[in-house]
Amino acid sequence: MKKFLLVVLVLVVGTALAACGGKEKASDDKSVKIGATAGPYSDMLKKAIIPGLEEKGYKVELIEFSDYIQPNNALASGDIDANLFQNTTYLENVVKETEAELSPLIIVPTAPMGIYSNKFKTIEAIEDGAKVTIPNDPVNGARALLVLQDEGLIELDPNAEVLKVSEKDVTMNKKNLVFQPIEAGQLPRSVDGTDLAAVPGNFALAASMNLLDALALEDMLDIYRNVVAVKTENIDKQFAKDIIEIVESAEFEKVIDSDFEGFGKPEWMK
Repeated sequence: MKKFLLVVLVLVVGTALAACGGKEKASDDKSVKIGATAGPYSDMLKKAIIPGLEEKGYKVELIEFSDYIQPNNALASGDIDANLFQNTTYLENVVKETEAELSPLIIVPTAPMGIYSNKFKTIEAIEDGAKVTIPNDPVNGARALLVLQDEGLIELDPNAEVLKVSEKDVTMNKKNLVFQPIEAGQLPRSVDGTDLAAVPGNFALAASMNLLDALALEDMLDIYRNVVAVKTENIDKQFAKDIIEIVESAEFEKVIDSDFEGFGKPEWMK
């Protein structure tokens, strides 16, 4: 009877431990699920990352999402092993708000914000009093103002926090630009109805805009560039190391140069 109870106890404990670790990524597991939002970063996975993983013997499944919430939920739950769709700032906010144990693995080339116009052909041709639509959210609004500053159209208070600058921090407005904050998703449409529009790269590509048509492209800070993210516990697993190796390869950069023109490269690639 005692032997019987011991066997039952071992089986119960073993089953419980297996259940607890069911979604942990084994070091020698050669199957990988990667999530992305449909669009350029899903394409980047298909063209520049997944082929390299397959060459290394991995069986890769790409999961496409239609929003910015589910990819991190799926990663945190272990339903996928990595994702590519978000920048460092967004990921940090998700981790802070949800306490999900997710970490950036490596920064990848990212579509920059651009200043677009159907009225002016160059930055120099911009007329006094031109109207410019900019994103109405703080993060992208700050990015737009930084681009305008880089082009010499405005100056911002040097004491202002770079990531939080707003219209109130404009200390010089060379062309007396009139700022019109609107929803970021509406910015591509605004190009036809205003003088200038500061359009984030992901929205420009979603609207089939050519990044190289911009009068100016953002010199992005790395915190605004997209990252491959994984569960923190998996950051040293072999599949994560292999993703880093692939992204750092010459073959990856060749695909970026040929198929993702206009994408800004992170500091480590320069």
